[in-house]
Order: sequence, then structure tokens, then C-alpha cells
Amino acid sequence: MKFDLLAKDSQTKARAATLTTDHGVIETPIFMPVGTVGTVKGVHQRELKQDINPDIILGNTYHLYLRPQTPILEKAGGLHKFMNWDRNILTDSGGYQVYSLSGRRKIKEEGVKFKSHIDGSYHMFTPENVMEIQRAIGADIIMAFDECTPYPCDYNYAKRSMHMTHRWLKRCMDHLEKTPFKYDYSQAFFPIVQGSTYRDLRRQSAETIANAGAPGNAIGGLSVGEPAEELYAMTEIVTEVLPEDKPRYLMGVGTPINILENIALGVDMFDCVMPTRNARNGMLFTAHGSINIKNKKWEDDFSAIDKMNITWVDTEYSKAYLKHLFSVNELLGKQIATIHNLGFYLWLVREARKHILAGDFAEWKTKMVKQMDNRL
Repeated sequence: MKFDLLAKDSQTKARAATLTTDHGVIETPIFMPVGTVGTVKGVHQRELKQDINPDIILGNTYHLYLRPQTPILEKAGGLHKFMNWDRNILTDSGGYQVYSLSGRRKIKEEGVKFKSHIDGSYHMFTPENVMEIQRAIGADIIMAFDECTPYPCDYNYAKRSMHMTHRWLKRCMDHLEKTPFKYDYSQAFFPIVQGSTYRDLRRQSAETIANAGAPGNAIGGLSVGEPAEELYAMTEIVTEVLPEDKPRYLMGVGTPINILENIALGVDMFDCVMPTRNARNGMLFTAHGSINIKNKKWEDDFSAIDKMNITWVDTEYSKAYLKHLFSVNELLGKQIATIHNLGFYLWLVREARKHILAGDFAEWKTKMVKQMDNRL
């Protein structure tokens, strides 16, 4: 993997870069649509390529391990071939899913024993077998196995968890050295900074992760319920430590405003289920604020979903039509809303990149944050 830093904003830490893997070039800042189980929910791969056009999407090790299971993915030749996607894929290692299974898992030094949410069967994730699973899935970027702590979190627990995540990182890296690539392309490995919302732990973890010398680095354990101010404070501490010449990935974040604020703090990569999940519930993001399309006020509004016509659906469908589709529980409504929201997120990070390259990102960000902080 190659990372080329092209420009930095003079008033913030925002950067524009290119990240190149064997599956192509990723222009950063980038938002990665979440394709948890080998699909971006409700969107054909054809529409994903033509209408949303992301350079990279995300898959999830926990879910793909359970279904369709790694032997099936290996027989298919990896996730790219299985889902007919010829661009980049990143896989989360499953640490966040383990965190979310709080009543169904037991964490030990060896790894995590958990109960499947599908059939109640027991499984074990260790740093070693998670690396093997991600080799079999075949993502271009694979993540270290870590423990994601809850919020709020006791300081001593956060500290113990952080040190275990660091020990697990060494085991991941040691095992990767013994485990060759399964397919005809390479994989890049990213370790994950932890430390909850404690400044000293975040700094210590960032130093450990930076010293690991991996091709890129991730920031985990945020966007789990902490206030936005804490999210930004932790990100700022970490980006001050992580090397400038490698990509920085903030996991699971977030709202459009969260993304712009964290771009300003020096983050390059983002993912979140928010645009797709909110779309299925009728919540749309636009450049001028959010819309609950289920509200009665839209039933005779024949204007475009977003007056800036950011996605093709904005030129083809009105708010009134989309409100109607939701009112009759028509699946097309959820699909249109999903394509719109993903298109908006990709438009937002691409506009941010343009303004970083043009040298006026700070002014543009201030304007956009104010505009988007509205309920229409």
C-alpha cells in the first residue's frame, strides 16, 4: 500500500492524499459505505459503482465469519469475487461486534469466547485466528483484533484493556508474518488506538501504535456514546502522535458534522452505518440540514430531496413522492433514501478534499457545519 500526501490546510490539520492498493486508488478524505455482510444494504453493486462511486467499502469479519463463513468465501476466491466488487474493501476485525455482545461474550487474555447472535453457538476469536479469517476474506485493508471499551468506562478497566489490545497487536503482527496472502494481491494491516476518553491512555496507546510501524493506523473506541467534545478531544490527541505519512482511520464516525470536524483534526478515513440505517428510517441528510421524510409537511412538496442535486435521485424524485413511498411501506423508498444519503456523504468528503486542495477548507467547513446543523 502506498500513501501520498498531496496538500494540508493552513488553518487546520486537514489533509488531502491518495492511498493506493492493488485494487486501485483511494482519494482521501474518504467515507467508506458499510457493507457488513457482503452488501451495502439495499443497494445493488451496479448502483454503488455508478451512482455513489466509492473507492472503498467496508465488510465485517464477525458477520462474514458466521455467514456465509470463510470456507465459502475461500471457494469463491475471496469477498471481492463473491460479491462482484473490483474496488477496495476494508474489514473491521470484529472487536466492535464483540463489544456490542456484552451479555454473550467472555474476554480473556487468550481471546474472546462469544455466543452467536444467530443460533446461540459458541465461538472463539483470538488475535491469531482473526488474522487468518481476514486473510480468507481477502480485504485490501485488515484490522488488528482489539477490545472496544464501553462509555463511560472505569479508568483502571480502560488501562487494562488498552494494554491487552497492545499485547494482542503483537500477536496479530507475529501471526501475519507466518500467514501468506491467499489471493493474487496484497493486504495492508492497521493497528487500532484505544484508551477510552482518558487523555493519558489515548496518548500512550497512540505512541504504541505509531511505533508498530504498520502501513496505516486506526482510532477505535469512540462514537460509543461519549459527547462530541470528548470525541474531538481524543481524536486531536491521537492525530498529534500518529505519523503524518500514513493514513488515519477513525472507526464508526459519524454524523456529517462529526466527519468535517474530524477531517479538520487530521483524519483521512471514516465509516458509519448512520447514512444507511437512518435512510431506512426516513432520515435524510442534505447540505442544508436533515429531513424526516415521514413528516406530513412533505406530502405536497414536489421539490428535489436536496436542492443542490447532489445525487441523481435528487433530480428524479421529489420529497412528496419519497414521503408517499414511506407512508405505504414501499421498499423503493428505503432504497432511494439510502442512495441519497450515501451519495451525500461521498459528496461531502469529496467537497472537503476539493477545498483542502484549493486552500479554503476552514472557511468552507465553518459554513457547512452551520448549514447542516438544522432540522428542515
